[in-house]
Amino acid sequence: MKVLYLTKYSRNGASSRLRSYQYFPFLEAKGISIVVRPFFDEDYLLHLYSGKRIAKRKLILFYLRRFFVLFSIYKYDKIVIEKELFPYFFSWFEKILWLLQVHYIVDYDDAIFHNYDLSNSKLIFFLLKNKIDNVMKYSGCVVAGNDYLVERAKNSSANKIVMIPTVIDVTAYKEQNKRANSKVIIGWIGSPSTFKYVKKYSFVFYKILQNKNVELHIVGATEDLGLGVNVKYLKWTEESEVALISNFDIGIMPLENTPWELGKCAYKLIQYMGCGIPVVASAVGMNKVVVDEGINGFLVRAEEEWVGKLNQLIGDSSLRKQLGKMGRKKVELQFSLQGNCTKVLSVLSND
Repeated sequence: MKVLYLTKYSRNGASSRLRSYQYFPFLEAKGISIVVRPFFDEDYLLHLYSGKRIAKRKLILFYLRRFFVLFSIYKYDKIVIEKELFPYFFSWFEKILWLLQVHYIVDYDDAIFHNYDLSNSKLIFFLLKNKIDNVMKYSGCVVAGNDYLVERAKNSSANKIVMIPTVIDVTAYKEQNKRANSKVIIGWIGSPSTFKYVKKYSFVFYKILQNKNVELHIVGATEDLGLGVNVKYLKWTEESEVALISNFDIGIMPLENTPWELGKCAYKLIQYMGCGIPVVASAVGMNKVVVDEGINGFLVRAEEEWVGKLNQLIGDSSLRKQLGKMGRKKVELQFSLQGNCTKVLSVLSND
C-alpha cells in the first residue's frame, strides 16, 4: 500500500509530528510506503514561532505546491489530509476528490472549524463558516482526537468517524527520579501561541513563587513573565523535550473556557503523565477526560484553586509520587503510541 500524507507542517510542527509522522516507522514496518507533502515548510515554522511574518509570495508558493501535488493522487492507494487541503480557501478541491471517488481520510486534533465559523471577519465567516463541515462530509473517514471533534464530524454528516487520541511513545518517556532535597519545579511546555494561557494566570505563579524553594520552568516560549529569577525559559527541541519535562515535579495546563479550547487534545498533560508527573489543569474539554481528579492530578476552575492545589503538591512529595505513578499507568493504557498504532493501520486498510 502506498499512502500520501498531506500534512500541514513538517516534522517540527507539533500537530503534524504527533498525528502523522510518529506513526510512520510502525506503518513502514508493516510494508506501507509513505510519502509526505507538507503544506508549510520549515522556514514557515521558524517565522511562526519567532513572531515574524512570512512574505506573501512564499505563501502563494505553498498554495501552488499543494495544488500541483493533487495531480499525483492516483499514484497512491490512500490519501490522508491533515485538517484541510488549502487554509482559508473554499472546500472546492476536497469536493473534487469526492466527485472523483477519492475516499480521502481527514484528521483533526484542533477545532480548526472555529477559525471560520467564529471568525471576527464577517467576510471569512460568510464565505467559509461551513468549510470544515464540507471537508468532513466529502471524506471517506474523519479521524478525530476527542469527543468534541467527533461530535462536529457527526453533525457534518461524515461518512465514517474514528476517534484516535493524540498519544506519546511511552518507550521514550521515563519516570523521573529527582533528589529529595532539590527545588520543586512547576513546568509548562508549549508553543509561543499557547503561552497566552500561562500569562493569564501569572498572578497565581507570582503567589506560588513567594516560596523560594519553587521554580517555574517554561519550555518553548521566551516572553518574560516578569516574575524574577525563579522562572527559567528553556528552548524546545524534539530531542530535549522529554529530558526537560522529566525535570518537572508538577505539570500544568491552564486553558481558557471557549469553544476553541474544547477541540484541544490535552497533549501536554499526556506528556507530563508519561514522565510520572502529577498535573494541575483547567477543567476544560479533553483535560477532564485525561485527568482523574485526585488520582493522577487535579482539575481547577478558579485562581484560588490553582494556588491551593499547587501548594498542596509542592508540600507533599509522597502525594506527587503517588499521583505521578497513576498518571503513567493511564497513559500506558489509553494514550500510548504502541496502543493506538493498530487503529491507524485499520483506518488506512479500510475505506
